[in-house]
Amino acid sequence: MQMLMYKISFFLVSFLISFNSYSYWQQRVEYKISINFDNKNHQFEGKQNLKYFNNSNDTINKVFFHLYFNAFQPGSMMDVRSRSLPDPDRRVMDRISKLNTNEIGFHQIKKIEQGGKSLKHHVQGTILEVELANPLMPNTSTEFYLEYFSQVPVQIRRSGRNNKEGIDYSMAQWFPKIAEYDQNGWHANPYIAREFYAPWGDFDVSISINKDYIVAATGILESKTKEKNKNIWNFKAENVHDFVWAADPDYVHDILTVDSENLELHFYYQKTNDEMVSNWKRLQDDTADAFRYINRKFGKYPYRKYSVIQGGDGGMEYPMATLITGERSYPSLLSVTIHEVLHSWYQMLLGTNESYLAWMDEGFTSFAQNITFNNEFNDIYNLDFKNPLERSYNRYYNFIKTGLEEPLSTHSDHFSTNQAYGVGSYTKGAIFLMQLGYIIGEDKLFTGLRRYYNEWKFKHPDEYDFLRVMEKESGIELDWYIDYWVKTTHHIDYSIETTMKDEGKVLLSINRLGKMPMPIEIEILYEDFSTINYYIPLSIMRGEKDNINDNYVLLEDWEWVNETYKIDLDNSDKKIKKIEINPSGKMADVDKTNNIIEFE
Repeated sequence: MQMLMYKISFFLVSFLISFNSYSYWQQRVEYKISINFDNKNHQFEGKQNLKYFNNSNDTINKVFFHLYFNAFQPGSMMDVRSRSLPDPDRRVMDRISKLNTNEIGFHQIKKIEQGGKSLKHHVQGTILEVELANPLMPNTSTEFYLEYFSQVPVQIRRSGRNNKEGIDYSMAQWFPKIAEYDQNGWHANPYIAREFYAPWGDFDVSISINKDYIVAATGILESKTKEKNKNIWNFKAENVHDFVWAADPDYVHDILTVDSENLELHFYYQKTNDEMVSNWKRLQDDTADAFRYINRKFGKYPYRKYSVIQGGDGGMEYPMATLITGERSYPSLLSVTIHEVLHSWYQMLLGTNESYLAWMDEGFTSFAQNITFNNEFNDIYNLDFKNPLERSYNRYYNFIKTGLEEPLSTHSDHFSTNQAYGVGSYTKGAIFLMQLGYIIGEDKLFTGLRRYYNEWKFKHPDEYDFLRVMEKESGIELDWYIDYWVKTTHHIDYSIETTMKDEGKVLLSINRLGKMPMPIEIEILYEDFSTINYYIPLSIMRGEKDNINDNYVLLEDWEWVNETYKIDLDNSDKKIKKIEINPSGKMADVDKTNNIIEFE
């Protein structure tokens, strides 16, 4: 009996440990921020109340805040990193090292309290480390109060003043922002110009600024009140993980109501010239059409407002808004807008840790961008290929030849070149999805993407959360796909050979030359222009595409340890004209020269 009770107790403890380890949770925040802005000196005083909810099973003894403006100082990690890369971002280069005292950015923490008690704290670069007066127990909350004095840097990367198009203020990552704490602990990464990761919550932000300024921001404008020579703009946003604003006295503010989507689109831009005004006017209806399509294809946008704001240094996504440079050709303007809009799905609503999973952020967005172009704006972008991502595939193939490729699992700050980060995150990340459609079927890919969105919006999914959704949707095991495509730089490379046999038969040999295995599609074209298609699944898939029996002759599984797969083709009735593997081009075979055999 004693042994039985011990076994039962052990089982219960093990179960609880397992449950606590794998049950999903996420932290939550409530910000109330007020700033008094001095546009003459580009400085502001801030007061910030933060209610922080510890929804984990951990006791928290310290917290971390990001102080992003501190990156824009000579000698900062961003400065040093930019000057040491072989291909620095052209927007950064060595510019930070040359900033004067009145051009740098900074946050000076004047006060930080927990429940009225002053807290010990330490600033190291862009990170504020704070020791709690009282430990924050599991499933409880606490309140912080901060006072700070900040200076807006000249526009270099994402945030700053006086961008190249003359926008006065692009205020991204402008407040002390608490770091994310998740199942992997604190994510107190220094800011080195890459991406952001933060807890979900509500924002109540009041901005006191000279009355001549027009302010655009995340959230809904609740009020605008006058106080002496200033206006106080109060914005509120619910269930977001960041807050951006911009200000300029010359903004034109247009509003387009999209009744079918329960959405207001806001556009803020300067009347620089007639062509620019014309482009921004044209942009409005096209943005509405994009939202209609994206809502159907990828899931319904949940907020009732989105703002396209001229500012920043290129294009960058934020909740309910984007900052984009606006003096562009129309195809470029529409492209950057749709890309940043789609980030509302891939990052602003599906809040992956984009520092580690940039390929899920930029890659998924780039994939969806190309799909949207192909189906809604092909008259502009001409993506009428078998594969709408053909240009991305070619970019990937060319990049491989440089020898600079690194695994997608590399932390975004730690890529050895900007090129490796860019091609990996944007291009190889986009191919990940298109190629996944090749593996599981395009119908399952898009139903899976919508399922992923509906199950994981307003959360922080990782690659395995996504994978499980796709496995449930398709019935195919996919862990191998992540293992190869994301965690290694192994490539896909297959070739075909034929041998004539007696009685009009052809022996087809398919050879795996690269290290990454894949299911194989084969198309046989006969001289009468009829075709037959063959499909070889991988054994480690434990299944095949649903519609495979309707369109293909299903062959036995290929066990990946075998480098060659042989098929006897009966050629007695018809003469073969061509044999091709990967006819869709959606398997990223790095050498297509050996994918086709043509017969005389």
